[in-house]
Amino acid sequence: MVFSSTTFVFFFLPACLILYLLLPGNKAKNIVLLLFSLVFYAWGEPVYVILMVLSILMNYFVGIFMERIPEWRKFILITGIVLNLAVLGFFKYYGMVIDLLNGITGLQLKAHGLPLPIGISFYTFQALSYVIDLYRKKFNVQNNLFRFALYITMFPQLIAGPIVRYEEVEKQLEQRTVSFENLGKGMGRFIFGLAKKVLLANLLGALFERSGFQLGTTSVLTAWIGLLGFGFQIFFDFSGYSDMAIGLGKMFGFDFPENFNVPYASGSVTEFWRRWHMTLGTWFREYVYIPLGGNRVKAWRHALNILIVWGLTGLWHGAAVNFLLWGLYYGLLLLFEKYVIFRLKHWPKVLGHFLTLLAVFLGWGLFLSNSFGEVASVFGNLFGLSGGALYDREGLNLLLSGGILLLFGAAFSLPVMKKARIWMEEKELLLLVFVSIALLFLSIAFLVTENYNPFLYFRF
Repeated sequence: MVFSSTTFVFFFLPACLILYLLLPGNKAKNIVLLLFSLVFYAWGEPVYVILMVLSILMNYFVGIFMERIPEWRKFILITGIVLNLAVLGFFKYYGMVIDLLNGITGLQLKAHGLPLPIGISFYTFQALSYVIDLYRKKFNVQNNLFRFALYITMFPQLIAGPIVRYEEVEKQLEQRTVSFENLGKGMGRFIFGLAKKVLLANLLGALFERSGFQLGTTSVLTAWIGLLGFGFQIFFDFSGYSDMAIGLGKMFGFDFPENFNVPYASGSVTEFWRRWHMTLGTWFREYVYIPLGGNRVKAWRHALNILIVWGLTGLWHGAAVNFLLWGLYYGLLLLFEKYVIFRLKHWPKVLGHFLTLLAVFLGWGLFLSNSFGEVASVFGNLFGLSGGALYDREGLNLLLSGGILLLFGAAFSLPVMKKARIWMEEKELLLLVFVSIALLFLSIAFLVTENYNPFLYFRF
């Protein structure tokens, strides 16, 4: 585990921010941020911080060698990609490969349970983007090891993104301005993200847990309440973390890319994935989809490219069949939209929005199912095929106790929350300060009193 939320908010962040602001010069600020980032990671992963340091050194020297030995440039790039993927694959997919070999060969190989280094998918993808874009000559090699190390380890977005490509922060690593205006806006963004996490995601997560969504037969009503609870929980959990990361970055003078743009307001699955986890979508488009040929190929090859990308997107979330199926599910939906629904014009917007949300929330049911048996159980409960009643006392109690919370989740997942924050930033800064202080006090009160406080995307 990394810092608890209270330790981070009350001790770690203030200490880092005060020291960072007091020290003059970009070099000193970089050192402070790098040291605190290493402490942040080492606090929960004391052994795996060595792995991170090795990753930093490996990718730093891959860049240096690519620049200094141009005739070996392609070989060095391939070596760097293979080494990065090998490390990620070993820690993330080792158990899955062993289980697959046992299933195919009948062997009894034992997979020694290795804990997954937190955030390894995120910082490995950042390192890969650096070496690939350097090979493409999008920027000059970073000769300063400390600046490169800061790019990989920066604690605001280290654990769960957004995935920041090097070209997006190259100049900021060398020179950036820390102003009171950005400090205030960053704090406001951080607090809004914290409120999303603590006041919405945690409560919705508790509602999901109470539904017993993956446990045996439930009524249809209970199953749908659980599914809605999880769908809103994962949105507020992950978008809240992204808001906190972007806000923290702004406090330190960095502009990180947006990661969410009200995805539940989408009118199609294609639009949904342009709005959800945007930096991951950009990464796969730039480094997998386009190199495969993108859509500049024959229809059958384009379909294959889509399925490859979305199969990998699913597996990026975890080494399990449900994640692969979830990814392929979206690949098929996107192909269906492009080659079938796209030809049926003049769809009513309300119908498109409803069907998109239905598809997305059913996808969360697949995302949550750890086996084919669970898939059958989950969807059987959702559609009344498992023998459960349409509704029961448990479902009605959940609806009475959690219905208002689900309505809040629906309301704040639409553009209203984002528009209100942007309007206050631009027009009513004093109101933003007042609202931020109120949300901070409420969030702290919940942090102190509530035990349920997981970050879902930490495990990916």
